[in-house]
Amino acid sequence: MSTMLDRTEPAHCTVCCCTLANKILMVLFMVLLIFAILFGNLVTLAVVLGTKHFHTPQGYLKASLAVADLAVGIFVVPLSVYAEVYLMVTDSAPEWTSYNSQSVSFHPCNIIGPIFAGCTLVSITTIFLLTIERSIAVLRPLHKDSVITRRRTTILIILSWVGSFFLAVSPMVFSSEIALEYNSCSRMCNYALGTIGKFPSQAWNILLLFPAFDFTLLGGTVVINIISLSSIRQHSKRRKHLAETECQSTSKPTFSDIKAAKTIGTLTVAFTASFTPIAVFVVGNVLGNKWCNFSFFAFWILATNSCWNVIIYSVRDQKFRLRAHKLLMPFQRKHATKT
Repeated sequence: MSTMLDRTEPAHCTVCCCTLANKILMVLFMVLLIFAILFGNLVTLAVVLGTKHFHTPQGYLKASLAVADLAVGIFVVPLSVYAEVYLMVTDSAPEWTSYNSQSVSFHPCNIIGPIFAGCTLVSITTIFLLTIERSIAVLRPLHKDSVITRRRTTILIILSWVGSFFLAVSPMVFSSEIALEYNSCSRMCNYALGTIGKFPSQAWNILLLFPAFDFTLLGGTVVINIISLSSIRQHSKRRKHLAETECQSTSKPTFSDIKAAKTIGTLTVAFTASFTPIAVFVVGNVLGNKWCNFSFFAFWILATNSCWNVIIYSVRDQKFRLRAHKLLMPFQRKHATKT
């Protein structure tokens, strides 16, 4: 989300952009990523919102996650495509990329930067809420329907969006030294220095809110997933030795709950894997390393996470896969007719 790369340094020749071929491949990757994000998450929303079976607290949370991912594909990645295509065509970067948000009256990164940061935080909080929801279904199946309601889930989703975007804009609200810029290393809008030469302690404390928040939620999510999956494993072992009547006891989690818990566990692993390079990069910045090339890969690995969810749902959830296939069948038939 945020980088501490100094904006006063000259433009970097990163591994992705040193040659024309690399630039073309980079833009092609960005364009394909936009289509993958839009297609995957629109399918997810169509399945969740258009199927009564998915009108559940878990379905609401998945829809919220899809909306956050869609915003990355609609706003964040296209700005990078525009800047890089402009640079390729005119052999000069757009004027606004040479300044940070404090130097001009309007800067696109004032909008795009908080959107990317806010949507990343929404994704983390949503995966955390999905983990909590599944852990209750697995560990306390009798209390699931009374504790996890659609009304409570909706309130939590609203709070997660408000809180995440408040945290995303807090660096500019609470510190005059922090601005936003289009970073020449990451090829994205990042938090940066304003009008001073080094970070004061206040700016450091504000920017450290991001890794502190992210690591706390991700750590909690991993722990809860381990507990839930351990419970599932113990339940599976007991089921092999218990009588059939006892196996069907209503105090045990259902097969669909167990399957969903494993799916959320896979989501957690995928998001943790995509966020880890950012964590390493932030630690490296604190130690004084710039790591320009690494910052590009770290931020774009995180961006690609926005199209992973539909793949995980399709692989792990048979009902989702069948419904998605049914929705796409008219388009497949139309294509077959043309060919």
